[in-house]
Amino acid sequence: MADNYSRIFLLSHMRAFTSLAGHILGSHPQINGYYEMHVSYDDAHSLNRQIDLYREHDELKPGGRYLFDKLLHNDYALQLERLNIPDVKILIALREPEHTIKSIVNLFAQKKIDDLYASPVEATRYYVDRLKWLADFCRHVDYRYFYFDAEMLKDESDILLPRLSQWLELDTPLSECYGVFSQTGKDRKGDSSENIRGGKINRMVHDYSAISIPDEQLKMARQVYRYSREAIIRGAAESVLLK
Repeated sequence: MADNYSRIFLLSHMRAFTSLAGHILGSHPQINGYYEMHVSYDDAHSLNRQIDLYREHDELKPGGRYLFDKLLHNDYALQLERLNIPDVKILIALREPEHTIKSIVNLFAQKKIDDLYASPVEATRYYVDRLKWLADFCRHVDYRYFYFDAEMLKDESDILLPRLSQWLELDTPLSECYGVFSQTGKDRKGDSSENIRGGKINRMVHDYSAISIPDEQLKMARQVYRYSREAIIRGAAESVLLK
């Protein structure tokens, strides 16, 4: 075993409030980690790399129990059977397609260089491929996992956070207020907008009405979301869903 830490892995997709989730989790005294590390977890050495990357910018907490990372892209593997971790907590979260895809397009359209995901068609392709991967992972994983609708982080955090605290077996509950860390808001570390620096859940609704998704693309994304979500919920040990 590479170390004495248990792991929390959040498996989701871009623009599913995962930076918010990471900061809420990473602000807990028992949890180290709050951003996307862009690591494949396919052997025990990757666990050492995770710690080394984290310690480049942040201190490990005295008495910390967990290391957290989120995986949002199919390029990064999670082969749990090769990691030899005594305890691992898997979280899965999906967000509905229309606002998610428009949010992806909006984010990448603001970058100074042309980006693939600034195209609604390519953003939809990413979203659909990612949901298929997540559903396939959940069908084959031998570990218990906790599913939640990503929108609950903003809309029903009073319901979600106590359930997450219980699932993670934390000594104290998770809070809507969170810390701002060394990598908060930095490029390739998650949400790079000013919203994440607020230290508290921001419930502002963004207007993406100027962004258009082709009808066929949106129809496909909705079908894949419905199918994938149903399959993931069926296999979940616990789930928390929007009312």
